[in-house]
Amino acid sequence: MSKVPPRVLLAASGDLRLSANQVCWPAQLALEERLSDVLAGKWGVTVERIHPYSDDVKHGFLDSQRAGLEAFSKLDRKAPLIVAEAVWQYSHHVLGGLLHHEGPILTLANWSGQWPGLVGLLNLNASLKKAGKAYSTLWTETFDEDFFFDGLEEWLTSGSVTHDLSHVAPYALGSGEEESLGAKLASELRQKGAILGVFDEGCMGMYNAIIPDELLFPIGIYKERLSQSALVFEMTRVTQAEAEACYAWLEAEGMTFHTGPNPATDLTKDQILGQCRMYIAAARIADEFGCDALGIQYQQGLKDVAPASDLAEGLLNNSHRPPVLRGDGSEIRPGKPYTHFNEVDECAGVDGLMTALVHEHLGQPVENTLHDLRWADADRSGTTDEMVWVLEISGAAPPAHHVGGFKGTHGYRQPPMYFPSGGATCSGVAKPGEIVWSRIYVAEGVLQMDLGRGTVIELPAEETKRRLDSTTPVWPIMHTILHGVTRNQMMARHASNHIQVAYAHSSLHADQCLKAKAAMAHHMGMKVWICGVKV
Repeated sequence: MSKVPPRVLLAASGDLRLSANQVCWPAQLALEERLSDVLAGKWGVTVERIHPYSDDVKHGFLDSQRAGLEAFSKLDRKAPLIVAEAVWQYSHHVLGGLLHHEGPILTLANWSGQWPGLVGLLNLNASLKKAGKAYSTLWTETFDEDFFFDGLEEWLTSGSVTHDLSHVAPYALGSGEEESLGAKLASELRQKGAILGVFDEGCMGMYNAIIPDELLFPIGIYKERLSQSALVFEMTRVTQAEAEACYAWLEAEGMTFHTGPNPATDLTKDQILGQCRMYIAAARIADEFGCDALGIQYQQGLKDVAPASDLAEGLLNNSHRPPVLRGDGSEIRPGKPYTHFNEVDECAGVDGLMTALVHEHLGQPVENTLHDLRWADADRSGTTDEMVWVLEISGAAPPAHHVGGFKGTHGYRQPPMYFPSGGATCSGVAKPGEIVWSRIYVAEGVLQMDLGRGTVIELPAEETKRRLDSTTPVWPIMHTILHGVTRNQMMARHASNHIQVAYAHSSLHADQCLKAKAAMAHHMGMKVWICGVKV
């Protein structure tokens, strides 16, 4: 056994938004204190932060790419380094420094749903994977479980952590009807071509969510690079009457908006009307440029001049949605979703296009969305003995996925620390049913796809509330059991903060969709992996 190092370095990547860093700092501090106590008490290892707490901003995060580069420029590049995360973080704050680091790297998170620390961890992991940079990863719920101790000791002594990935198998192309359909759809896509409308790339430092053009060209997918300033301008061209008609349509369908008088903390009608303008403007721009799918970055820049894009995203992803008219009075894509990929995650955009094509040809629900792989916990209601994942995303979840459709869809004000201009969420509890989950990502310089199966279950109201209160109560939630994949296997393997999901009418139909989608990805030249199930 190699000798345990006397010290390890520690970095903490944070948000770019001061309000989020300040609110979330106590959770990060608690993680770092527990980790330091464990390393010192069990192995005699000292933790040395590479950047200090700042009295001026009242947090100790690296809060910009420049801050990260300066911190990394001063450290011993051969020393073992831990990136500890209890919060959502912008990966580019530390990515540049990590790429040049020569010592062993460990990304580590506390197992908590309070802030999206696990989501931040997965985003950073996926960014490192795309860049081809070696790293290890670990997570802990109690700081004393054998899984955590064993993994930490392995990293301290060998510089790496070994995880069980026995649930993953390379896809073997079959010869059934679904495989033939996948081949046909891949060929048609390449022949016809498809366009991703991208409103400013690189949301929140998500390097992993950007697909290089040269990987898209061979599969027949191209980017239309759009500016969010154009979206804001187009919003000004939407009339008050059009915005009011969209709002009235939503209320008539039974959607509930929870409004209040103070726009700084409450949802207001003006915010909702702004979102209706964005929905109409986005659809018109996408139609003008012939886009097949659309991604709005929202976060930086747009958050300061417009309400959240989330309601617009959820509506775009729904087949049944408020009509949007062209100048000549004709309707844009009546009765069909306009596939939207949240946070301009281009991997989700390609996945969303593929999913819609496969499900349409198989007569299955075409609505699909990404979610954050937020957190998993044992069910405390006694409904199931399985580990149940909390899948949540602030936007893009279509009302068709919710219990009761629009009648079960709620608009709550987005959390002020993330969304200063407010805006309604598109929230609801996901309906029970069978799903296919997937993720496209870049690794080893090529496009790859992981696919698996899952079941969305119904949990009692008290358990749902516990899970919402443990995460972000105003966001849509999907109670999900992933087939054949343990919690730790999913975390060790998944190459993204996001996971794509789509319903099917039955287990049989979901299996057919998975086969067809895997075959389509294979014929598009992707490396395809089946997780937890056999096809």
